[in-house]
Amino acid sequence: MLLHGLMTPRILSIDDSKTIRLLLARLFRPFACELLEAANGEEGLAVAVRAQPDLILLDYNMPVMDGLAMLRKMREDPGLKRTPVIMLTADSGLQSLATVARLGVRDYVTKPFREDELLGKVGRIIPLIPRAEP
Repeated sequence: MLLHGLMTPRILSIDDSKTIRLLLARLFRPFACELLEAANGEEGLAVAVRAQPDLILLDYNMPVMDGLAMLRKMREDPGLKRTPVIMLTADSGLQSLATVARLGVRDYVTKPFREDELLGKVGRIIPLIPRAEP
């Protein structure tokens, strides 16, 4: 979809918590962007390959394939290796932060996160333009 000559940015939210995915959908609704969702890293990787999002909000701890494993697979994929990622994590331990930093995570937000903090970090990566009123 075109917006003032620009493509609408796509954000992929990958989190095993439906509550977090719903919260993110509500948070980004006022902005001209497309929000895609996945419940784990395996599903998220498939959506990312298909949709080529402009930004991925990736949960660290998930069943099936966690955020770290997905990030490693993304960085091996030529089409996804430069996709910006913001990691959402309940674990602010330095070990995990160092690991995700080496894998090129653009930023991270610890859960529970402040909405304004997350919007600020997202807005530094992709344009968050308020949706035009219908």
